[in-house]
Amino acid sequence: MLVRLLFVYLLGWSLTTNAQVELLSLEGTYQEKNLIVNNPPMADGFGFCISKVLVNGEILPAVIQTSHFEIDFQLFHLKKGADVFVVLEHAAGCEPRFLNPSILLPKSTFECTQISAQKDGSLSWTATNEKAVLDFSIEQYKWGRWVEVGQVKGKGTKGTNTYQFQLTPHSGKNTVRVSQTDSSGKPRASKSTSFTSTIPAVSFSPTKVHSTLTFKAKNQVVKTKYEIYDAYGNLLKTGYSATVDCRNIVSGVYFINYDNKTEKFIKIDD
Repeated sequence: MLVRLLFVYLLGWSLTTNAQVELLSLEGTYQEKNLIVNNPPMADGFGFCISKVLVNGEILPAVIQTSHFEIDFQLFHLKKGADVFVVLEHAAGCEPRFLNPSILLPKSTFECTQISAQKDGSLSWTATNEKAVLDFSIEQYKWGRWVEVGQVKGKGTKGTNTYQFQLTPHSGKNTVRVSQTDSSGKPRASKSTSFTSTIPAVSFSPTKVHSTLTFKAKNQVVKTKYEIYDAYGNLLKTGYSATVDCRNIVSGVYFINYDNKTEKFIKIDD
């Protein structure tokens, strides 16, 4: 009976303790640096605030009952650029802190030493001084702005890295570049490169449409990337197709970006 009462007491104490546990989390990507945590003492002076540290769901196998400790991500065999999710389980009424959370935020440092593209749209570039694994955005200049047409994951190493991407050319002169956007939210772009494709110019019909727009080149129906905006600049449709169903838009004037052009058409009721 004494053993059973003791078990019930301990179980009740455990449930009460768990009910008072709070969580503090941080996520980012592993950049081969360790995270430092401030672990304040408990209000009663016995022990420290944090009871458990989880990295991607795994318990940190290290001593944490100190005022400051390091989370060594190498203990979890992470590769540079891997996603990281850290959770601190701590007592209520105390506030642990991540002292250097920016180490999980990648920064773009790449230098593009070479970029070129062929008439068929095959793009290649060489980058050096990458210190973080970030996606490269492939951008094509058309419709009066830079348009993202794809992404390639960066390797994140300081040496010389080469990349390739197959983009869809439009008719005439094509101008392309690559860029990265890091935690600052500001894109860093390479120099641009240009090529002239052999693709014939595309047109659409009719300019007064009841139901369907059709794209053609040399009297042949062809696919092209397109965007349709209303008169207020709201994007209504986008895609890559030979036809566009316009039955579900109301009558009025619309602007269409396609191939390397921006033109307008009128939707009329049947």
